[in-house]
Order: sequence, then structure tokens, then C-alpha cells
Amino acid sequence: MPCSARTASAKAGGIGASAVPPVPRSGLTPDETPDTSREPASGVYYALAALVGAVAGFFGTLFHLLTDKAGTWPSLLLPHLDGPVLYLALAGVSAAMVTLSVALVRAFAPEAAGSGVQEIEGALEGLRILRWKRVLPVKFVAGVLALGSGLVAGREGPTIHMGASVAKAVSDAFRLGTRDGRGLLAAGAAAGLAAAFNAPLAAILFVIEETRRQFPYGLRTYSAVIICSAAGAVATQMIAGTGPDMRLDVAEVPLLWLPAFLVLGAILGALGVAFNRALVAALDGARALAVTVSPYLLPVLVGAAIGPLLILRPEATSGGELLAVSLPGMGLPALTLAGIVVIRFTMTMASYSTGIPGGIFAPILALATAVGVLFGTLLDVAFHLPPGLVAALGVAAMGGLFSATVRAPLVGMVLVAELTGSYDLLVPVIFTCVTANLVAEALGGKPIYEVLLERTLRLAGTPVRPPHEDAPPAGEAIGGWDERERRPQP
Repeated sequence: MPCSARTASAKAGGIGASAVPPVPRSGLTPDETPDTSREPASGVYYALAALVGAVAGFFGTLFHLLTDKAGTWPSLLLPHLDGPVLYLALAGVSAAMVTLSVALVRAFAPEAAGSGVQEIEGALEGLRILRWKRVLPVKFVAGVLALGSGLVAGREGPTIHMGASVAKAVSDAFRLGTRDGRGLLAAGAAAGLAAAFNAPLAAILFVIEETRRQFPYGLRTYSAVIICSAAGAVATQMIAGTGPDMRLDVAEVPLLWLPAFLVLGAILGALGVAFNRALVAALDGARALAVTVSPYLLPVLVGAAIGPLLILRPEATSGGELLAVSLPGMGLPALTLAGIVVIRFTMTMASYSTGIPGGIFAPILALATAVGVLFGTLLDVAFHLPPGLVAALGVAAMGGLFSATVRAPLVGMVLVAELTGSYDLLVPVIFTCVTANLVAEALGGKPIYEVLLERTLRLAGTPVRPPHEDAPPAGEAIGGWDERERRPQP
């Protein structure tokens, strides 16, 4: 594809179609160097990791606080307006915030759209360039606008991308070699996740499990991830306090009821596959609309719909962390819960496809909780469940749907425990996560970030190197723990 055509296609494409320069076939981006002699001493490298973690934790926590503050804007209108005028004002303000967010992304950093996890994986693979000078400010400002508008999106995507951007800035400043630079990049992403949910262990495991094909494993880089994640969590706790981010007190589950979690896991496995396919279909539909009409039509429509829903149906808006915490104890009827599931699923697809910076972790967790509570409510009609079991199903469902969509069951198990503090539910959560992951695999599901990265590369015109091509020279292997599986050895 000619360069001009590729750029035009990228500008029309929205998410995943960023106009980032193509990466050479060597696997090294233009700002990386294969010179391994520039490795600092391990103590210096670990100090850099701690620095990255602290700065990423600061940015992530500040982002969290500002998005929460920005989300209170409807309270400024309520004392002065009512009736149709109020709803029109809500629609107008929300639409303006979403549109401005998309405009910032499209003008300055198209790759800042969406979650950002796929961009980091692409950078670790040597397939994408992380332009931190653009991504960091755009992801922060546009993310505050988008999440503050009430869209169904999570803060963890932006904080992960911003954490990696901080790491890239430090890596460039100290001229780290390729292996150290990519290791620090993954560490910064882990710190961003730790800051988003106050879940440092899940953040470490996220690097281990999610980037297993790209992360340059070794004592040095692995230790940097741990240090960086811990530093990010410390910075977060110093600013925002300690304790689980979504605390839920749930009683232990009698072993007799463990089969219910297997059934729930199977349901979530199928839902996870449907979720991933619907998300990609929504992105493709949004891109077609952007090309044929305008890239701003969908953001205006979705923003205008979200505004009134902030008052009329708040459960259909925002990331959903508060909804996930409150839903298990609300005692809602099954029909209402089913409505919440449908509207959360729909609004997640609509919000993500607009092209704003926003993650899918939080929406997945909220949707999963609604599905788990709905399943438990229906089960209670037939079997009269013991007290607390419906809530336990809601908590376990978080890990199950995460495992089915992201395909990282170990992260799902630990993330749920750290988020909710429900460590007594570890065995039911394991049952749910493993079952969901296996069912998703059986149904042909693929990890969502792998799918999004492939889509990004395809729209950007970047060829994906086959496993046997462009292998690094002997002694310079960079990829993950299954390097031999990806690149068969002679």
C-alpha cells in the first residue's frame, strides 16, 4: 500500500488504525538499538524500575482521581435544570466531551485510542513504536474527558499505556538496549495496572501470562517488573489509601455448591467468546461509519445517549466498579438483572468503538458480576441457595469472564482476590476461571488483545512476521518463554 493511502486509511479507521511509522523487518523499532553493551549495572536498572513505578503510580492515581472528579459534572446541572432541558443539556455536554476526546486522539496520537495493551504487546514484539511524548499527554487528557463523560470504559487501559510510556521515556533517556528497554516497558505497564486497581500481584502476573510471547524473560527483567509494580502500588497507596479497590465481604462457599461454579464458568466461557467477537465487529462497524460518513458521528451519538442515562439509568454508564460492588447485595429480580446485562454489554461495545482512550477490564468485571448475580438469582428460585452464595457467584464471575476474554486465568484469579479481598473464595474462583478458559478455547476464542493487535497491524499495513522469519541472531533472543514454540529452532 502506498504511504499516502496507508495514512489516509489510518486516519479514517479509528481504533487500531494509527498512523505509526512501520517497523523494519529486523524486529527493532527505529528508536531501539541492538547494542547490548549499553546495559547499566543491575542496581542501576532496578533503581530505574523503581523510578518508573513511582512515576507511573503517581500518574495512574492522579488519573483515577481526576476521572472520578470529572464524572461529577451532572451534579452541576441538576440544581438549575429539569425536564427535557436537563436531558438535552446532559446529552450535549457528554457528546461534547466524547467528541473532544476523539478529536485529540485523532489529531495527535491515533494509537492512544482504546485500551493500549495491544500497543504495548506490539512494541514488545518489535511491531509497534511507542511514541511516549504523544501518547502520555493524549492518553491522560483525552482519557479524563472520555471517562468523565460517563462512557462504559475502564481506567486501567489508559494507566497501563501511560505506565509503559513513562518506562519508554526513562529507557530513551538512559539509552537502554533492546532487551532492557523492552523489559522496562513491560514493567511500566505492570505499574500502571497496579495503580489502576491497587493490585500489584495481579499486575506482575499480567506481564507473566499476557505477554508470555513477547516479554524478555530473565532474572534482571523479571525482577524489574516486580520492583516496578510494587513501587506503583506504594505510590498509589500513599495518595489514595490502602485496602481492596472493590471490597466485597462474601462468606465461604460450601463444597457441595462447587458444581454451580463449573456451570457458571461454562456460561462465561461462551459469553467471553461472544464478547470478543462483538467488540471486533463493533470496531469494524465504527470504522465503516467513519469512512462513509464521519469519524465523529458515532462519538456524538453515543455521547448524547450516555448523558441522559447518567440520571435515568446510571447502571448503564461508567466503568462499573461501584455497580459491581453494590449489585450482589441489591436483591434485584431476574428480569432487571437481565436488562442490566444486556445494556452493559451493548454500551460497552458502543463506548469502546468510538475511538476514545479507555480500557475493558472494568466493564468486563461489572458485566460479569451482573451475569453471576443473575445466574445465582435463577438458581435460587430452583434450589434455595444458602446465604451469600449469590454474591459469591457474582464475585467468581469477574474472574471467569476475564479469563474467557483476556485468556489469562491466573491473572483473573488473583485480580479478583486483590480487588475484592474475598480470599476465602479462591477455590470457587479457580473452578470458574479454569472452566471459562477451557470452554472459550473449545469454542475457538482467541485472547482479545491478540485479536486487537492483529487488527491494528492489518489496518496499519504492518506485516506480521511468520514464526520462521526474522529470528534474532544466536545469543540475542528477545521473545518470551515460548520462544522455541514461536520460532522453531534448526
